[in-house]
Amino acid sequence: MAIVRPLEEAEIEPTLLEEVQFFKGPLGVIPNSVRTMAYRPEIARAFTALNVAVMKCQGAVTPEFKRLIGYVTSYVSGCRYCQAHTILGSQRFGSSEDRLNSVWDFEESPHFTEAEKAALAFAHGAAEVPNGVTPELEQRLKAHWSDGDIVEIMGVIALFGYLNRWNDSMGSALEDLPISAGEKYLGDTGWTVGKHR
Repeated sequence: MAIVRPLEEAEIEPTLLEEVQFFKGPLGVIPNSVRTMAYRPEIARAFTALNVAVMKCQGAVTPEFKRLIGYVTSYVSGCRYCQAHTILGSQRFGSSEDRLNSVWDFEESPHFTEAEKAALAFAHGAAEVPNGVTPELEQRLKAHWSDGDIVEIMGVIALFGYLNRWNDSMGSALEDLPISAGEKYLGDTGWTVGKHR
């Protein structure tokens, strides 16, 4: 159960409500996490602006793949809320059933390129506590991605580091669309809604 009740749309400051409509594109809903941040509009506004900037694609990292990076980060962190949101976002941005069903085992999957495997391995290491980024992971990443792309990849990892802490600590309740995606694609990983009901 959530520590703080998410605000209803009618309770959100009107200018902020307009800004957070952005989330309906990738997720189909305004996430309960953002509805909770809306108690302090400047937090919700700053988070939304950061999310827009991080998820903007300026190089070779696609919208679909950014969400898969977010999934691996959230999987390592153990945040079921973000796992469901990122798998839903990946699906909505065109990820194939094969990629969605094998992202948690990306190193062995034929559905990811060597460049993608390097980025996902980096995300896995970066999400570990203590940090698991090794010189080998760094070199593997740099062999496939430009400096600008690496900044975009790290932006996604850091964004989900924030979200993983927020949602797991706050017990944010999952919305119906992410629950359905989580049940469909993440069941083999042991994923359940858990406290995010």
